[in-house]
This record gives sequence, structure tokens and C-alpha cells, in this order.
Amino acid sequence: MSFDTRDGTHGARQPGGRVMLWLNNLMMKRIRRSGRAMGFNALILTTVGRRSGAERQTPVGWFAGADGSYLIVASAAGAARNPAWYHNLAAHPDRVHVDIRGQRHAVTAEELHGTGRDEAWRQIIAAAPRFAQYQQKTDRALPIIRLTRRT
Repeated sequence: MSFDTRDGTHGARQPGGRVMLWLNNLMMKRIRRSGRAMGFNALILTTVGRRSGAERQTPVGWFAGADGSYLIVASAAGAARNPAWYHNLAAHPDRVHVDIRGQRHAVTAEELHGTGRDEAWRQIIAAAPRFAQYQQKTDRALPIIRLTRRT
């Protein structure tokens, strides 16, 4: 499936800047130790920049997929625009890694659509109602990405 979720026209202010970089680095240290951050199971998502070609790391909460995959949401806390890592995944869906509790796994990224997305969304908001609040802040559909381990 394609990565085709367009940016919205309104939403929350997208986090960014030096403070966000510092916070992300702090969260990644915690994730490497415990596998959790901000009350979620968390992983470190490593993507390849769509323009730079450089590796980028981002802490992301994850939810278990029915098939042993990881489900992540490109919420950006309800911002109008998709986060940069979403665009990196779209450009290079087969050049992705996740780090969970110190273990690195190669994964392939796929955006969910239709009933697959609807089922995953229900599971996610049942486990973490704050994602429903993020959806209310923006007019874009929050993309749900399935990360499946490569062998």
C-alpha cells in the first residue's frame, strides 16, 4: 500500500526545535533501558532521510499488531502536517530499523488503509485514548503504519 495521507489545513502546533531534540534524546535513552516512554511501549524508529539520505532516529510509541508487527501512529500530537519521519518512511519503506530494549530489527513499513486501518485505530484508541484527542485537533487522518520484521 502507498503512503498517501496528505497534510491537513489545521491542527496543533507541531513540536520541534532544540528543546524537542533534547527531549527526544532523553526519551531514547529511557527507551533503550526500559522499552517504555510516557506510559507507552516505545521503540526507536530509524529511517533514512528522503532528501538527505542520512539516518534519522525518532522515539515512537507502538502497539502490538495481530501478526507480531508493530503499529505506530504518525500523529505529531495532532499537528496539521505529517511528521518528517512519515515522509522518510514513504521514500524508503524498506530501509527502516527499530530498536526495542537494546535489540535492533530490520522492518518494512506499510501504511494501513480501509478496514485494516479502522481495526488498528480502534485497538489503538482503546489502549491510548490520547490518540483520539490528537485526531480531534486536526483535519488530516492520522496515518497508521505497520512495521513488519524482515527476515
